[in-house]
Amino acid sequence: MTRRVVHYIDSDTFGGSEEAALHLIASLDRSRWTPVLLHHRDPGIARMVRQAARLGVRACAVPRWGRSGLVGALPIWRELQTERPAIFHAHLSWPFACRHGIRAAWLARVPGIVGTGQLFVAPEAGRRPPPLVLGAYRRIMAVSEEVRRRYATDLRVPARKLVVVRNAIRIPARVPARDPAYRAALLDGRPDYLVLTPARMHPQKGHTYLLQAAAQVPNATFVLAGDGPLRAALEAEARDLGVAGRCVFLGERLDVADLLAAADLFVLPSLFEGLPVSVLEAMAAERPVIATAIGGTDEAVAHESTGLLVPPKDPAALAAAIRRLQNDPAAARRLAVAGRARVEREFSSDATASQVMAIYDQVLAEAGVSSGG
Repeated sequence: MTRRVVHYIDSDTFGGSEEAALHLIASLDRSRWTPVLLHHRDPGIARMVRQAARLGVRACAVPRWGRSGLVGALPIWRELQTERPAIFHAHLSWPFACRHGIRAAWLARVPGIVGTGQLFVAPEAGRRPPPLVLGAYRRIMAVSEEVRRRYATDLRVPARKLVVVRNAIRIPARVPARDPAYRAALLDGRPDYLVLTPARMHPQKGHTYLLQAAAQVPNATFVLAGDGPLRAALEAEARDLGVAGRCVFLGERLDVADLLAAADLFVLPSLFEGLPVSVLEAMAAERPVIATAIGGTDEAVAHESTGLLVPPKDPAALAAAIRRLQNDPAAARRLAVAGRARVEREFSSDATASQVMAIYDQVLAEAGVSSGG
């Protein structure tokens, strides 16, 4: 029997959380589960809708209603009355995300309500997600031990409802080949070392510390792919630091695989993460990785084994790590090969999808519904 699972996102931008959701949706067994994407009509999410269509997944847009409580859930409730899913799967960019969708799923009596906790951003002091929202979940799948711990300690979600299901990606069979002309265009003909950071330009991602590190690393060009509210400020900072000529701001790009193939090094200077998909993609592309030693990221990058970890908000340490790999290609190659092997071994989206589908079966069994598998 094929059952329907509605995947719901309420974000208005496309980032790592949305990409992780797509990797999961693409890997579900379609003989058992028919996925539907439920989203709001935000231009920033159009990329996700297009990619879902390429996967053969039907996407349904619902109006975003600003009213609170159960009233705000009505547009989603109406859609769920039509879809009649066995599972409602909310993709949570923070603990308060998707709350209208969870209320709607509860009202529609969807048997299995689950969530994926992609990131833990602490709520304001004394503020908690409404009890109905937390209580409606049968499982919250945390993408890292760090996210699981925060849901347990900060929100007091019962341990029986929490399980770690790490982010994963669809791993290319071969490491993509480098296109010399493409790389030369990025470098504007300079014979520089190419450092790539593909990330939304938001305070979370720590770009300001990357630019300060760039000022300490000569003969390197820093390619920043992504857009966001800080872009203009970061471009101005690059000019103030005297590195604008070696910092390439590309804006949002769809050719990240080509950018990774062109890069000598991948750097992610985030201040906090869940478990970043971009790091997994860099490891799968066999690029050496430098990232910050923060919860979640350190579950993908093993320091001195599959990459280098540096303290967050520390431009000097970041610059030293970049210079080290710039000056030691053999070490960079060793880390890159080990990173690719680890992703193949531990972060395959097929294995993660199998784990998620087993959780679907478990929650349906708890609800007294046959999974049909």
